[in-house]
Amino acid sequence: MSRIGRMPIAVPAGVTVEIAENNKVTVKGPKGTLERVLPIEMSIKLEDGHVVVSRPNDLKRMKSLHGLTRTLINNMVTGVTAGYEKVLEVNGVGYRAVKQGNKLVLSLGYSHPVEMIDPEGIESVITKEAPNKIVIKGIDKEKVGQYAAEIRDKRRPEPYKGKGIKYADEVIRRKVGKTGKKK
Repeated sequence: MSRIGRMPIAVPAGVTVEIAENNKVTVKGPKGTLERVLPIEMSIKLEDGHVVVSRPNDLKRMKSLHGLTRTLINNMVTGVTAGYEKVLEVNGVGYRAVKQGNKLVLSLGYSHPVEMIDPEGIESVITKEAPNKIVIKGIDKEKVGQYAAEIRDKRRPEPYKGKGIKYADEVIRRKVGKTGKKK
C-alpha cells in the first residue's frame, strides 16, 4: 500500500474542504480558494476533520494515482493556510531585477530588458535590503514553481562564473576555465 497515499490529511481550523461529484475538490482557507478535479478512480472522503484517499485496486496506475491524489490535496490545504514561496537570486555584473507594478523587469545582459507580467494569484517581490533576490509568493504550489522556472529560464546560471538566475537553495557545479598555452 502507498505509504504517502494512506496517510490522512488533517484539515486545520479555518479551512473547509468540499468534495463534489467527479472528485472536484474545493479547499477554502484564510489565504484564498483552490479548486482541482482529481482522478475519478480514487475515492476521497472527509472523515472527522481528516481527508482520506483510498484506491479501488492494486494496479500499478492506481498505486501511482493514490499517492499523487493525496499529495495534491495536501498541497492545496498547505497553500490556503501557509502559502508557498520560491526565492531566486540574480548573480552577475550589471544583472538587475526591478519591480514596476505587476511587471518584473530583468536586465540580464541582453540588448533589451526582459519584462514578465505576474500571473493571476502570483506575486513577485524584490526587497530593498536584497535587490538581487526575487521572492515569488502564491497559494498554488504548481503555479509558483512554474513562474519561478520561467524566470530562471530567461538566463540560466552558467558553470564558469556562476552568472545568471538561480534558485536560492541551488548549488551550481563550477568548472575550471581554460589555462594558458604551454611552451
